[in-house]
Order: sequence, then C-alpha cells, then structure tokens
Amino acid sequence: LPALIRKKRDGERLEEEEIQSFVRGVTEGTAQQGQIGAMLMAIRLRGMDAGETLALTRAMAASGRALAWPPPWQGLLVDKHSTGGVGDKVSLALAPALAACGCKVSGGSPGWADGGLCAHPAPTRPRLQVPMISGRGLGHTGGTLDKLEAIPGFRASQSPEQMRSILERVGCCIVGQSQELVPADRVLYSLRDVTATVDSPPLITASILSKKAAERLRALVLDVKFGSAALCPTRESARELARSLVAVGEQLGIRTAAVLSRMDEPLGTRVGNALEVLEALECLGGGGPPDLRELVTTLGGLLLWQCGLAAAAEPGRERLGRALDDGSALRTFEGMLGAQGVPPGTAHRLCTGTPAQRCQVL
Repeated sequence: LPALIRKKRDGERLEEEEIQSFVRGVTEGTAQQGQIGAMLMAIRLRGMDAGETLALTRAMAASGRALAWPPPWQGLLVDKHSTGGVGDKVSLALAPALAACGCKVSGGSPGWADGGLCAHPAPTRPRLQVPMISGRGLGHTGGTLDKLEAIPGFRASQSPEQMRSILERVGCCIVGQSQELVPADRVLYSLRDVTATVDSPPLITASILSKKAAERLRALVLDVKFGSAALCPTRESARELARSLVAVGEQLGIRTAAVLSRMDEPLGTRVGNALEVLEALECLGGGGPPDLRELVTTLGGLLLWQCGLAAAAEPGRERLGRALDDGSALRTFEGMLGAQGVPPGTAHRLCTGTPAQRCQVL
C-alpha cells in the first residue's frame, strides 16, 4: 500500500489490479486508517482518469454481494441519487411515488411467489421496483437514513433477502449499506467525511455508482447540486461531475441521466431530520413546497421515461404528480414504513394524522 500511495501522490496512474488491491485492503481490514486516508487525499489532490474511476467503482461494487432479483423484475429496477443538499428530502417522497406509478392491478394487490407472478391476484404488468441504498449525513448535508430514523421503529439495516421481500410487498425500500452490500464504500464514506476529501469527483462517482452497480439497476437518475451549500460550488464543476457519473454509469450498463439543480438555499422550507419527514409527508399528500414537488416530479418523470413507463419525460412527470395527488404515493410510503419495522399504528398515524399528531409520532 505505501508504494501505491506514493505512486498516486506523485501523479502517476494506478492500474486496475493496483486499485483492486487497495480496495481489498480496505474491505479486509489490512489497510490502516492512516493509509486509507493518505490514499483518499492523494486521489483528491491528483485526481483519477476515466479508466481509474471505472476500475475503482467496479472494485468497490465487487467488495460485497450483488443483489439478485426475480427475472420478471428485469428492466423495472430504478433508483435515484443526490449529491446532497440542505433540506434535501426528495428520496423520501420519490421512492414511494415511483413505486405507486409502476403497477396496474386488477382484482386486488399484486402478489409474488418464487420470483414469478401469482395466479391470483395478478397485476396486468410487473411493477416498478425501487431499491434505494442511501447514506447518512456527509459534510454539512443531512442523510436520508438519519431522517427516516426519526420515525420510531424504522430499520435501515436490511439483508438482501429482506430487501427482496419488502420490494415484493411494497415496491420500494430505502436501506443503508451493510457488511454485505458494498462494504468498501462503507469504510471510505466515513473516512472521506473526516479527511476533507468529500468533494473529489472520482471518489464521489465511485461511491455513488458502486452501490448502484450492486443493485443491478435498469435506470438511474442523478441530482447533481451546485451552489454555495453544495459539494460543487459552480455549475461548471457540477457539470464535470455529472459527466463523470453518466459516463461510468453507462459503462456499467445502467441507463443514467443527470439533472443539475441549485443549492444556494435550502430545498423546501424545513431543515432537520423530523422536520424534513413532515415536509416529505406533505409532498406525498399532494402539497408541500413547490420547489420540492418540482424536483421530485422532474426526477421521477425522467425515470419513468427511461424504463418505458412513459412516452417522454413530461408525461412521466405528470404521471408522478398524479401519484402524489391521488394518495397512492402516501399509501405506498406507509406500506414501506410497516415493512421496515415501524409499528402499523405508528405508520398509519404518521401518514393520516394531523400535523400535530405527526409531530407527536416523530
């Protein structure tokens, strides 16, 4: 490892085998924290070319288990990721809204058995599946999992088997990384936060896309933020990062698109874990701040188009808006909470209660 650190420190290119060796050291615990921090700083200062970034992403994705899904789900697995921003609670609203858009049911709720459709009740087509592997706070931005854990009983830690069960029942889940899923990123993610290397484009790209590669997605949409409270201070730096993400995503076989959005002021009107859950619930019920709804429907519309569930991005955006307005997205969110450990009564009060009752729950 010292030789690899020295090589990158001096601006040389790392070969794929060398990158794999570094990631193995991170995963197996043979690399000291000081060595990992030194490599992160060398990458932050010297950068990585496209080939190195792709190799790092693949090595990190291979550090754990890849998720396996039933054949009928192929082509219907989608996800979204944000580079982080103050008040960014988009995932909380978007995941259930997408799941609510992805199935047409006749004769009852959809059921699954042994990876295939049950004879009764039967959906007219397989539903969209949204397996989100999310993170915690990084730098000054709040984490999706931290927000969800403001809900009593919510369990972010789920095994691959539990994830599949939740998706079968609900169509979406929001989970954290585990020792099984991209364990290398779990180590690097926490160390980037304390070594001032959060804003490195190769490290951001590898961190985000290694998790998405492990999910074996069909389509991915990225919200790359720029501005005074974003990792990318300027539109140009955000565009550079977006190009890196899209290029590597496509090479991994994922239909990838990126949206640039401003982060010069908070998204929505509330900041803080419980407060952001409350605002996400407003959005799921068809209300909430216009800027939050606009971003949720824009990202969701792109994903529906990418998977063929909408003829173009704009019809997809309209369809996602209907899921917010007709209550189906909110019902899906309630189902996801129950599937991830929230007591049914708690989930129901949170999703159907008055603002005051919701505050008492969180």
